[in-house]
Amino acid sequence: MRTQSWRAKPDEIAAILAARHGDPFALLGLHETPEGFVIRAFAPGAQRLTAEMPDGREIAALDRVHDAGFFEALTTLDKRGPYLLAAENETGAWRFADPYAFPPFLGPLDDYLLVAGEHQKLYERLGAQLVVHEGVEGTNFAVWAPNAQRVSVVGDFNQWDGRRAQMRKRVDSGVWEIFIPGVGAGAVYKYEILGRHGELLPLKADPLGFESELRPSTASVVAANAPYEWGDDIHMRARANNDPRRAPMSIYEVHLPSWRKAEGWRFLTYDELADALVPYVADMGFTHIELLPVNEHPLDASWGYQPIGLFAPTRRHGDPQGFRRFVDRAHQAGLSVILDWVPAHFPTDEHGLAQFDGGPLYEHADPRRGFHPDWNTAIYDYGRREVANFLIANALYWLDRFHIDGLRVDAVASMLYLDYSRKAGEWAPNPDGSNDNRDAVRFLQRFNELVYGLYPGVVTAAEESTAWGGVTLPTSSGGLGFGFKWNMGWMNDTLRYMSSDPVYRKWRHNELTFGLLYAFAENFVLPLSHDEVVHGKGSILSKMPGDDWRRFAGARAYYGFMWGHPGKKLLFMGQEFGQTREWDYAGELDWGLLQYAPHWGVQDYVRDLNRLYRSRAALHARDCESEGFEWVVVGDAESSVFAFLRYGDDRARPVLVVSNFTPVPRHAYRLGLPRAGRWREILNSDAAAYGGSGMGNLGAITARAEGFAGFPACADLEIPPLSTMFFEPDDGLE
Repeated sequence: MRTQSWRAKPDEIAAILAARHGDPFALLGLHETPEGFVIRAFAPGAQRLTAEMPDGREIAALDRVHDAGFFEALTTLDKRGPYLLAAENETGAWRFADPYAFPPFLGPLDDYLLVAGEHQKLYERLGAQLVVHEGVEGTNFAVWAPNAQRVSVVGDFNQWDGRRAQMRKRVDSGVWEIFIPGVGAGAVYKYEILGRHGELLPLKADPLGFESELRPSTASVVAANAPYEWGDDIHMRARANNDPRRAPMSIYEVHLPSWRKAEGWRFLTYDELADALVPYVADMGFTHIELLPVNEHPLDASWGYQPIGLFAPTRRHGDPQGFRRFVDRAHQAGLSVILDWVPAHFPTDEHGLAQFDGGPLYEHADPRRGFHPDWNTAIYDYGRREVANFLIANALYWLDRFHIDGLRVDAVASMLYLDYSRKAGEWAPNPDGSNDNRDAVRFLQRFNELVYGLYPGVVTAAEESTAWGGVTLPTSSGGLGFGFKWNMGWMNDTLRYMSSDPVYRKWRHNELTFGLLYAFAENFVLPLSHDEVVHGKGSILSKMPGDDWRRFAGARAYYGFMWGHPGKKLLFMGQEFGQTREWDYAGELDWGLLQYAPHWGVQDYVRDLNRLYRSRAALHARDCESEGFEWVVVGDAESSVFAFLRYGDDRARPVLVVSNFTPVPRHAYRLGLPRAGRWREILNSDAAAYGGSGMGNLGAITARAEGFAGFPACADLEIPPLSTMFFEPDDGLE
């Protein structure tokens, strides 16, 4: 009598039906036994199941050994090969390729690189990858969950049934994978995970999901991988040869959902933003668009700073190809694109990374290092190689797949200090008692090394609010390696000064001069960002004291001082035309204000500031070098007048910047200059065209060869009230 040892054991069948089998690939699919090759399949809903060759020849009629849909049969095959399964029931018939007939898509190198923390293109292997595997089209799903007892991919292609696509575990790395034939772009999916203790977890979105559903839905979506034909070759070549420290950088910071709404109060699509936002920013003379996080996030009120889908552009505006078109259009218009990037923390929404496989995985296991008390969020375990790899691969993904020109890293200070925003007893110091998060330091250094090493011309900027030394120092010298640091001290000091009544400013004079004591300690960006115009802080215009005339004049004078000051520039949307209300993330900018002359006067002035800044090397080429700056008037607190010179490489072509922060005009105000002769007045915030009083110097001043205040020449100026003026030597050059 012939034995039937090839038959699956009842306990194994039960484990498959319960989706608790430790290795479903060892049971399902095609397997060689002493009696021959056997096929086993799980096909819920099928009453009959037949195995066929790809050309339709029958291999075997499978026995239905369990009513839930478990089938098996001994075949006539004498070697391994492809096959299809034909299913029938009383309502119809269908054919499908068996996922368990396919070998792994990933290889040992993927395991090694991930565990070593060196898989720079993790996004080409994990997640949902549309591939042709063993000659068959489908999607390979792969997810890191080393502590899980079982992982299944569930979606609209398998009735969200965790029994149907139980994945193969790669023991060396803790990655689970399965290739599912026939699943294509647009399929919606999540992962069903049995945790480390056998508990069934809430369904999880894909950590490397490249597309997501629109909130409030939270599933991942298989993204199309059709090649994109970029049209930004000129931009990319120029970027690779650019030195950002010496180039103009005037950044327009934007929250895409609230810049402008479409008819019906819907979000603009990426293509509509390319049509409207890109030409607007280019016309305004900015060099960069900086986007508040576009990573998928469930809560509008987080503005994107609580991302769930780090690899997915938010569906609020369209699909990934739409975002590529937006970036492409920006590049073709001469604009660079910076993304706000958030590796400092992540939300604890149940479908996200928190407790991903039943316990701490992406987050640090010690809540003193793994939980953020300010935001009720989790903090990444930067010391775990796979987690650091995940984050760095995400950064490289945006640079590679979307041609992004820079990353502004959010909340860096919260990463650097173990005791950040924590009371005594709420944090654990290093063995030597220090409070620096050394894992985070190494992570940030590695991040910057790879970004700058792989993508010449790309910039990184740190939102770092403390006096941490060496944020923009090269890692080879012990620094963090960022290209730029936001100058939060300058922002706070100058806004306090500008918010005070002019009558008191003489006692606060140092708030505008103090920043120059450290202006070249780092490579700085001067940020008037979204954070300064929310939560009751009011808009930039509303911070200015006095009546309407003084408020608009003060704002123009302040912008002029900022654009003249060393450091790259950043202005949040709406402030370029004098938005009166503070920012409302759920609304749109008050574009109707532009029907009023004071508002379009501010807008015209910012446009002209940008054009002047870009066209005069003295105003940008040595932003990060002390040789590019010289005080002319620094101590006149009584008059609240400031004057300084900016230099480029050609010291014969300086620009003189003069500010008066009182509503009192200064007549025949004498100051020293480095050379005699005619100096043209090239921009005046008090010009009538901008809504000012029209006071000035009739287009020029004449410096006499008469020493004054340590300079070889001097001139007498008419300085308008609440104004900033720019002058340059008149050599007959435009």
